[in-house]
Amino acid sequence: MIAHNTALDVVKMGQGPDLVLLHSLLSDRTAFDRIAPRLAAERTIWLVNLPGFGQSAPAGPGLEQFADRIAEELPKHGLTAKADLLGNGFGGFVSVALAARHGAMFDKLMFVDTGAAIPPEGKGAFAMMAEKVETGGMEAVLATALQRMFPDDFLAAHPEIAEERKASLRAADPKHFAAACRALAQFDHRAEIAAIRNPSLVVVGLLDTATPPALSYALAKGIPGAKLVELAHCGHSPHIQDPEAFWQTLKPFLGLTG
Repeated sequence: MIAHNTALDVVKMGQGPDLVLLHSLLSDRTAFDRIAPRLAAERTIWLVNLPGFGQSAPAGPGLEQFADRIAEELPKHGLTAKADLLGNGFGGFVSVALAARHGAMFDKLMFVDTGAAIPPEGKGAFAMMAEKVETGGMEAVLATALQRMFPDDFLAAHPEIAEERKASLRAADPKHFAAACRALAQFDHRAEIAAIRNPSLVVVGLLDTATPPALSYALAKGIPGAKLVELAHCGHSPHIQDPEAFWQTLKPFLGLTG
């Protein structure tokens, strides 16, 4: 296990081929805690706090700079060529930028409840979240964030997970979170995804209200040869909501055995 606390805050664990995991806007690398030990039995996993999250320094105004920071820093710590890459939500948008700008670094790509651009009707929600945290701190968006991450019935049945995720959000820096919201709203790689040649899997929770399923469908349609898997009962974070279903979704694509 390693931790790097300046340009990029990373923990590495496990053994086997490399797999990079990028978290959503509404979380940090602990979002993968329920799936990480199982993955680490068969893969060397890289748990990254995205720029501006955890101890990672901010990277710039656009998600392209987020992607460039990751592509620059991870090889310094031993990431091998042709690593696999998985991004959820915001981390999925960063993964789209990585695939477009640094695709030769990676083999298989997994995009979980994400897209290539935020549609015009969705941009206002990110502007509102940015403004709320700048005036009221992270506490001002906790309730909204949880509702965007999980279906209501899941939150009611799992208050301990709700509290865990609130704690993660409270730890975020409001200034960096607001910058990430605005960067996401401006991101548009719809024209670039047709050039992606990596084997790609798009996973979509049909109850996702943070990144509507239409964005995942458009992403899968735009990447040549991409496979699409729907999880009918899941919201924005299937790796938290149903780790077993998520594992079974990844298993054939990654060739996992457990």
